[in-house]
Amino acid sequence: MEALLGKRTKYDIVSDSGLLLVPARAMLDPESIRLLRQHRVHHSDVYTIAGEEPEAESPAESIREASEYSKDLFDRIRASGEIPAREIERELIPIVREASRHPDLFRLFESVKAKDEYTHRHNIGVGVLSAMIGRWMGLDEEELALLALAATLHDVGKVRIPEEILLKPGKLTEEEFAEMKRHAAYGYELLAGTSGLSPRVALVALQHHERTDGSGYPQRLRSSETDPMSRIVAVADVFHAMSSRRPYHEPLPFHEVVARMRHGAFGELDPNVVTVFLNNLIRHLIGRSVKLTDGRWGVVVRINPHDDTRPLVRVNREYIDLSVERHLQIQEIIV
Repeated sequence: MEALLGKRTKYDIVSDSGLLLVPARAMLDPESIRLLRQHRVHHSDVYTIAGEEPEAESPAESIREASEYSKDLFDRIRASGEIPAREIERELIPIVREASRHPDLFRLFESVKAKDEYTHRHNIGVGVLSAMIGRWMGLDEEELALLALAATLHDVGKVRIPEEILLKPGKLTEEEFAEMKRHAAYGYELLAGTSGLSPRVALVALQHHERTDGSGYPQRLRSSETDPMSRIVAVADVFHAMSSRRPYHEPLPFHEVVARMRHGAFGELDPNVVTVFLNNLIRHLIGRSVKLTDGRWGVVVRINPHDDTRPLVRVNREYIDLSVERHLQIQEIIV
């Protein structure tokens, strides 16, 4: 076992009971070796990195470039009233799809969050998140390409919304909100009138604010009446909006984002899509550094199968079971 000292783990090392002992890419030090021995992990079950494999590059730069492209694109569409579909498919969608494959889920989330300029980072963020969810749901490559395109253009109708409404820092009046909601129909009109686009792209623009219980807009459709891609984009749209800084609110804490999505705080989302998304989100928590609501930092070592947003967290040498310490929650994921 001593031969492993100083090497980096290739995968998470988990005990027979599901406890994370050593996370992937961690350096094996004497304390790690002691822990592995204590849990009777055989050295042949420990896979290490041969040499120094480079970590995947951060997607932040490509996301920033795509967001700037989106801003220029929307300015052109606003001026001309025309959508350059082939250009978007050639120049923008490959970036969106490549970013959606990034192996570090929470670094990707951090990169797509809007921290200042919201509108165009949101377009790219929803495109990336939708493509990622679609892959988890088993869509084929042709469907994924179509989903990425539809998701990236889901808010294109906002080019017809006056900027004083679109960029207003405070709460919209009833009349302003009614106008804002028309962006779904405006987007449908623009996309349906663009030659060479699948009709499903226009449907996603029209339906991404519909809800399974009929409480959404503009047509108050129920789940069975909407395109499945619209239901995927709705989940990505809500997650990105809650996770981002906007003129009138700060990003919500991690635990609150998950709770609101599960409990339909923004209207009922497709439960199948939400389950796939949140299950993958929670699964990737193991080994992540997190900040708790009391300000302490720790590492998630085990997911509680009966209460998955309240895992076991190691803070220094102390283990904190959030399902027992109910006053504590995960505030944010550290990347």
